[in-house]
Amino acid sequence: MNVKFRLTIMSFMQFFVWAAWLITIANYWFGTKQWDGADFGIIFSTMGIASLFMPTLTGILADKWINAEKLYAILHILYAATMFYLPQVNNPHTFFWVILVAMCFYMPTIALSNSISYTTLKNGNFDVVKDFPPIRVWGTIGFIAAMWITNLTGNKASANQFYIAGISALLLGIYAFTLPACKPLNLISDKKTFAQKLGLESFKLFADYKMALFFIFSMFLGAALQLTNAYGDVFLDEFKLFPVFAESFVIKYSTIILSISQVSETLFILAIPFFLKRFGIKWVIAIAMFAWVLRFGLFAYGDPSTNLWMIITSCIVYGMAFDFFNISGSLFVETSTTPKIRSSAQGLFMMMTNGFGAVFGSLVSGWMISRFFTTYYHNIGSLSKYVKSEADNVHLLKFLKNKGIDVLPNGDLSRALDVKDWHNIWLTFTIYVLVIAVVFVVIFKHKHTRAEVEAINHL
Repeated sequence: MNVKFRLTIMSFMQFFVWAAWLITIANYWFGTKQWDGADFGIIFSTMGIASLFMPTLTGILADKWINAEKLYAILHILYAATMFYLPQVNNPHTFFWVILVAMCFYMPTIALSNSISYTTLKNGNFDVVKDFPPIRVWGTIGFIAAMWITNLTGNKASANQFYIAGISALLLGIYAFTLPACKPLNLISDKKTFAQKLGLESFKLFADYKMALFFIFSMFLGAALQLTNAYGDVFLDEFKLFPVFAESFVIKYSTIILSISQVSETLFILAIPFFLKRFGIKWVIAIAMFAWVLRFGLFAYGDPSTNLWMIITSCIVYGMAFDFFNISGSLFVETSTTPKIRSSAQGLFMMMTNGFGAVFGSLVSGWMISRFFTTYYHNIGSLSKYVKSEADNVHLLKFLKNKGIDVLPNGDLSRALDVKDWHNIWLTFTIYVLVIAVVFVVIFKHKHTRAEVEAINHL
């Protein structure tokens, strides 16, 4: 089998096994399990926590003691095992610890999959710059495919999403053992201290004002990067509370609608060279920030009916928001550091955005939504007034029944129904990112170096 095709299969499955539940887990949490919103925030923090240390530790293992493809296979099999166990968990606190273990197994495989691809292509005398991008784009296609399968099989609120992830991860783990050998290269010197091996020396970059400023902005923007992944699907799904939207295509196929974001991501990558050459690194980062403002703002005012265009546009804007920041930010780090520290500096950039930033965003958003933007309805009269329907509306009563809630003879509900104020939730996120964007434009001063101009011209 052609080696590039084999790597393409790996790339496709790498993100398939993640997306099978990543976008839809909120529906399982809020809809099926009906657990608290504050507790949900910590679930998405697990990716950030795992990203703080696991990629570095597994990188050391792959460099010193074990073939990268074998370590990759083992991690996916262990990830599969945790996915199979998740449906058995019946309390949110245990669920957190199991997801954290799963993320400790999964998150390092993203870097390992890149490493395996680079090594295999180089060993086969392929041009990495030319041949890797077409392979990597299949990872995004795999992400989209998993979202579609989870939605179309009716499992976006079901525990089956974890079985889909588990089965596919197990198959990927077995398949990975057959990949070309990527032996340890021993590039990490034994003379290096443990802190140097972990890349902690890159924290010295905080002594430089501009770099420190960039990393701080990266952390605060990183807090917003996963919010639509965390809450986007459940936001669309909960429109079914309103009888006027109950039969909407958007509600039934919310995960498919959100997959437009990933399609957009693949397309905006192609536009990055033009924007960097036209506007430069600082303004491309700023454009990404203002794109996040649009992403959240359009969600705040969108609905499955007359304002559906806002939801669709928000999904299209996502590609610009996500790609422009990650790629231009990485390019800034690449051209602003010395070769000696460049690799660990890139790790620090990822740590600030996907590590500290993701943890901060997940914890604060979960607490904020639960504390300020959740209303508990105890009576069918007040609830029907909120959703602008009659108390005996068939769709409303069916919604309550699916939640395991009965309407008592006096009109009270057998237990309170929690309803989130999504308009003000997204509006709050919008204001948060707008403040970051404006402050960034005002205080982050940057002129292109010769290295940056050369790097941009080679894109």
